[in-house]
Amino acid sequence: MTDYDVLRVFCGPDGGYGNELGVVREGSVRPGRSDRQALAAKLGFSETVFVDDPERGVIDIYTPALRLPFAGHPCVGTAWLLDVPELVTPAGVVGARQDGEFSWIEARAEWAPPRTVRRFASAAEVDALAVPPPGEWLYAWAWEDEAAGRVRARGFPGRGDGIEEDEATGAAALLLTDRLGRALNITQGRGSQILTAPQPHGWVEIGGRVRLER
Repeated sequence: MTDYDVLRVFCGPDGGYGNELGVVREGSVRPGRSDRQALAAKLGFSETVFVDDPERGVIDIYTPALRLPFAGHPCVGTAWLLDVPELVTPAGVVGARQDGEFSWIEARAEWAPPRTVRRFASAAEVDALAVPPPGEWLYAWAWEDEAAGRVRARGFPGRGDGIEEDEATGAAALLLTDRLGRALNITQGRGSQILTAPQPHGWVEIGGRVRLER
């Protein structure tokens, strides 16, 4: 079996929750896309990252079913693990920084994969949602405290690849922040926390806590 690290990204304030991420630090052991896709499917994480150049931060991202040009929680987690100032993804160069307990990246909304971002009337409605049938990537959200920028959200990939609900979704948080044009403090899934902040010229920062699982 290929060696890989397991991280939890966007952990809650107590260090719990977060979305698991697999990172293969030696991407050269799996150079082919078909081999990478097969390993990502076998591992079963919502995303698995292959590092092609750890010094320059060149990475390749896969879900169990497809390759992604960019994804939020893989970039936040891998930037923390490699401790690099930027990551190079097929979508573009992602800025990265560490600030106390938070790992931050800077990316653009147009890099995010398509999502249906749907607002609900209350956090209770979001909590009560059943997993929808496959067909669309649904990001369900509602204000918990609009004045304070606090959001309740859940993410349903709808890909039919075994990941029924994504515990924490940086790309969807990026899209929502770009749409609303304001900083957000998002509680997603069972208790993950995502912080965001719009930046000049169409950039958005996404931040969260990262823990090394193994």
